[in-house]
Amino acid sequence: MSGPPVLRARMAGRLYGRRRSGRPTRLTAVGTGVAALAATITVAGLDRLVLGGLGPLFGIGFLLICFQLAVRVRYADLLAAPISGPIAFAAALLLFGPVTSSGVTAQVVALATNLATRAGWLFSGTGLAAAIVLARFVAQRRIHRAR
Repeated sequence: MSGPPVLRARMAGRLYGRRRSGRPTRLTAVGTGVAALAATITVAGLDRLVLGGLGPLFGIGFLLICFQLAVRVRYADLLAAPISGPIAFAAALLLFGPVTSSGVTAQVVALATNLATRAGWLFSGTGLAAAIVLARFVAQRRIHRAR
């Protein structure tokens, strides 16, 4: 870009500002963890509020969250997507899962029970994220080798 600095700044604003379309913004590893935690806890709270417990809405929401994380994470931070999903899943179960009695031992037993009964959703979301991350890694390596 040539011209006065003001004109260059305006042109750069159009290119890199809100009007820019194309690839979505990429998440860093920390951003992926924060997004996973916030979205999973939100879905769990919504499911608890609407349906009274953690059911299929939580599982489907978790699958969508894992998909979005795997698609939006930066190439340099690909491993964060399959790791942050299960951590957020466990945190949501700690906050919204049913606990029959009080105490640390009861919390640990309830978490283990909830993870075991919802293992299908957990493994599906983690597997989905891992498959997408692996496909992105292989595609990027092929593109890099072709250059």
